[in-house]
Amino acid sequence: MAATPPKKPWFKWSRQVTAGATRPLPAAGQQLIEHFHGKARDLGYTLSQGQQQVITSMAERVEPLLGEAEAPRSLYLYGAVGRGKSWLLDGFFEGVSLSRKRRVHFHDFFVRLHQGMFAHRGSADALQTTLDELLADCRLLCFDEFHVHDIGDAMLITRLFKALFERGVCLLVTSNYPPAGLLPNPLYHERFLPVIRLIHERMEVLEVGGNQDYRSVPESGANQQFAQGRYVHPGDLQQRVALKLPINPAPFALAVGTRQLRARMNIDRHIGFDFTDLCEQPTAVMDYLELCRHFDQWTVDNLPLLDDCPIAVQQRFINLVDVLYDQDKHLTLISRWPLDQALNAKAIDLMRTRSRLGQLRTIDSPT
Repeated sequence: MAATPPKKPWFKWSRQVTAGATRPLPAAGQQLIEHFHGKARDLGYTLSQGQQQVITSMAERVEPLLGEAEAPRSLYLYGAVGRGKSWLLDGFFEGVSLSRKRRVHFHDFFVRLHQGMFAHRGSADALQTTLDELLADCRLLCFDEFHVHDIGDAMLITRLFKALFERGVCLLVTSNYPPAGLLPNPLYHERFLPVIRLIHERMEVLEVGGNQDYRSVPESGANQQFAQGRYVHPGDLQQRVALKLPINPAPFALAVGTRQLRARMNIDRHIGFDFTDLCEQPTAVMDYLELCRHFDQWTVDNLPLLDDCPIAVQQRFINLVDVLYDQDKHLTLISRWPLDQALNAKAIDLMRTRSRLGQLRTIDSPT
């Protein structure tokens, strides 16, 4: 999305969307388009052709969603990081006057799904019982930041998607990957082909393209709390004193649910860790989510060159950044290395991590 004077492009785009529709939209669909008009106008943006196509497709789904007939076909949006996928999802969720809707993040929902199925493991159908609790009579489920790299999760996702479609849920999914790019590990990809086929059968798949990284624009509505965080390089003594950062803090045990993790600082709602505490230990997304319930400010020290770390360690760091970003936490990340150099590795999801950490303010000299 490129910044532009708001009014002229806004009205021009409005006529294009209306003219490009295959049939006149009902009033509810037109209202959704006007909702997006307002969001684009307020930010001063001209939307890309791909985004216009997505909005038109969304508008066609509104009237069926509000009725009592069969739910409309689900929608799968994919594209590179920062191309406005979450912005489109949020706009649709906000703009549909429907009470039976949920917006969830991949990590949070999946942790709750696992926990619920374990709690109901004695029931006849633990998955359906858990979905009854999590979704009730939900008709629209917006599933943001969808990705799959674990074969165990992949098998559960196959069952989950089938169950959601059987329940008549209209699913809106955003992902950095086209369906065929999910679970790319060649050892497991073939076992995930049934759900890829199911996505193509039951969902309209649309790419959200464009050259503008939406997150790089300050007014874009990206995570403002995260943007207030900081990347401290090289993290020397002079910087630490000036920024009132901990200097060689001793590790201590921190209770996280039923587990004990190692931490370096715990002051009110501020928690501090060394990179090794969170990413070189067998921590999991559920640990990060539990910590987010108690801490709003995070300091993570000694980020290494990720290319020197095993893939499992890189993936934990990626998951940690995802959770902190999704949960609107303030992050101070400290490293001897410039950010681009520290993140110069080959893990599959690092593109998203680079985009998110790129929002941090870089501090490379005392302030």
